[in-house]
Amino acid sequence: MTRMSPMGIVLAFCGFSALAQTPAEVTLTRLDCGNGVTSSDIAFFSDTNAYDGKKQELVVSCYLIKHGDDYLIWDTGYPAAVAGATATGPTAKFNLVEQLARVNVKPEQIKFVGVSHYHGDHIGQAGSFPQATLLIGKGDWDALTSTPPPPGANPAPVKHWISGGGKFEAVPRDKDIFGDGTVRMLDMPGHTPGHHSLLVRLKEKGNVLLTGDLAHFRENYDSNGVPVFNTNRADTLASLDRFKQMAKNLNATVIVQHDPRDIEKLPALPGSAK
Repeated sequence: MTRMSPMGIVLAFCGFSALAQTPAEVTLTRLDCGNGVTSSDIAFFSDTNAYDGKKQELVVSCYLIKHGDDYLIWDTGYPAAVAGATATGPTAKFNLVEQLARVNVKPEQIKFVGVSHYHGDHIGQAGSFPQATLLIGKGDWDALTSTPPPPGANPAPVKHWISGGGKFEAVPRDKDIFGDGTVRMLDMPGHTPGHHSLLVRLKEKGNVLLTGDLAHFRENYDSNGVPVFNTNRADTLASLDRFKQMAKNLNATVIVQHDPRDIEKLPALPGSAK
């Protein structure tokens, strides 16, 4: 019998491990979850009066991440009831289920619904994917299930999971969603207690960081602006510092999800970044 040397055993084991942990192919697609609207006064996006009387166009964007044969929806926009409607606020031209149909993805194929935080323009259509596991920051989950919920926290869109009808995970810190480092929820509290951003590692485009509502437009991101409605100023600034350090170290493309200038960095449906 041929014996393998200790070094050979190590090399063989390392080769096996590398093979076993080969990341799946990942793609990232931008979805339309709210048409652009120009806010006539964005003063409330700064607690230092940086934007008094200024205007800013904002959009609502959601994202489809394909990981091998599995799918993750990141943020779910406004409720489907307002999708396509004419209203004073931003609305989506098509709801998420209709958009996914364009790339032959059915609601039951969505394995995870990840939400950056509990505000209505980010969890509105979560209920369209009842078979999915809901991933939400623990601080936000605690707020949604408290009696009564705090201002701005509407539990109705995720009542399916609150009532025990579906699987969920209240994420306390960072989470490696698929276990291979390609898609990570990042603990970035401050906007809400359990706010998270998302890192997606793509083979061709490289690293992409989705802000959630860590910042709402480029100028606020660049200046470390803190909206008056954030739940914790110190946490917001700490999260911005961590996020920017990660963006620098990973040479990442930063997508400020509400800024129409930023979301154009990613292809819209049916295209995808790889």
